[in-house]
Amino acid sequence: MLDSLPTAAYILASVLFILSLGGLSRQETSRRGNLLGIIGMLIALAATAVRLAAGEAFGTTGYAALAAAVIPGAVVGAVLARRVQMTAMPQLVAILHSFVGAAAVLVGIATFLGPHSEHMTHSEQIVHLTEIFLGVCIGSITFTGSVIAFGKLQGFISGKPLMLPGRHLLNLFMVLATISLGIWFERTSPEQALLPLLIATAITGVLGAHSVMAIGGADMPVVVSMLNSYSGWAAAAAGFMLGNDLLIVTGALVGSSGAILSYIMCRGMNRSFISVIMGGFGTAEGTAPAAGGPQGEVRSIDVAAATNLLRESKDIVIVPGYGLAVAQAQHALAEVVRLVRDRGAQVRFAIHPVAGRLPGHMNVLLAEANIPYDIVLEMDEINHDLPKCDLVLVIGANDIVNPSAQDDPGSPIAGMPVLEVWKAGTVIVMKRGMASGYAGVDNPLFYKANTRLLFGDARKTVDALLTALRA
Repeated sequence: MLDSLPTAAYILASVLFILSLGGLSRQETSRRGNLLGIIGMLIALAATAVRLAAGEAFGTTGYAALAAAVIPGAVVGAVLARRVQMTAMPQLVAILHSFVGAAAVLVGIATFLGPHSEHMTHSEQIVHLTEIFLGVCIGSITFTGSVIAFGKLQGFISGKPLMLPGRHLLNLFMVLATISLGIWFERTSPEQALLPLLIATAITGVLGAHSVMAIGGADMPVVVSMLNSYSGWAAAAAGFMLGNDLLIVTGALVGSSGAILSYIMCRGMNRSFISVIMGGFGTAEGTAPAAGGPQGEVRSIDVAAATNLLRESKDIVIVPGYGLAVAQAQHALAEVVRLVRDRGAQVRFAIHPVAGRLPGHMNVLLAEANIPYDIVLEMDEINHDLPKCDLVLVIGANDIVNPSAQDDPGSPIAGMPVLEVWKAGTVIVMKRGMASGYAGVDNPLFYKANTRLLFGDARKTVDALLTALRA
């Protein structure tokens, strides 16, 4: 009875994880999906404890070790969840991926150094060693790549892609060297196999760091989802090594969903997944317009004039970006939206697939401010309505509304689908200054005849708009 209980619990937890992913696919059901995931994880932890208790050598010491690992982790996780701002969520996700990678590396090495089963056939032994080698290598790539991604998102490392001469050949050499070490690892004696395993760990660690270093700042949303996929496959590999069915299932779910999300993000940027991973595009986060100077005259607007436009417009679209998250202006913006809608205007939000630095970043931000789900639309749902729109308010977004993606074949973001806000009657762009976006390219939208720039901190500006509307 005790032996079958963990298996049944693992099946239940797996079902809950699948339902959780289904719930998280829609804003309306995301809270329920998150709750199902939490319940599934609690069941998984309890089942694992029961499974360990069924072991002969577990005892009191085993429970103490388990508690020493779980309790501090739960406390740290709870503190981080309460303290980390939404603007820092991409960095948090990246560094959490690194923990999964490090765990896979440690589990793989510990499994190899642990006692070997004498009942394995030669074929089973080869499969077991392959599981260890793949788990360690994938975990090493995930660990170092996630650390570099964290540094880029946090600002410790420049967002400019590191373009070493012959970088693709260098990556190919490291891949071939890793494969050669894998063959050596499986064919040599157990006493000598640790050396190729450790060398492969180091090489794949360098490969992971170099791969992410070569990716530009504009691609960071794809990097985060890509590392999410890597962490899933690393967890699945650890599950094979530990003989844990639930870890295999959950790892496969995370790995496959992360890969699908990466594909969706790449499609939203008109880039192939391979091109992003192997080279990246874009430059460092810019602080000035691109070389060559401004492309036209900038027309500014003050809060009073912007308020009048909000009052007079009947069809308004708001495009949020990372700047909105940084300023934490979403709650004041929600009140502005309420006042404008009370006056009879139609207000909708337009969300680009790569807005912010994390997939779904803006959706979570707006949900946090209780923006109604039915007025939050994706790019494909609203682009065709923008020519009929009276006013577009762009808050903290840049690259996702850049017409260069369509008009300039030589632009670093050429071909990237963008929100065609310039087709609206009037566009108000809220910015601190004339800095370029995360891709580091100038934006011709700022110089169009129907564009007005409202300079200032987004939080202060939205508060000023709210005060004026109330008056």
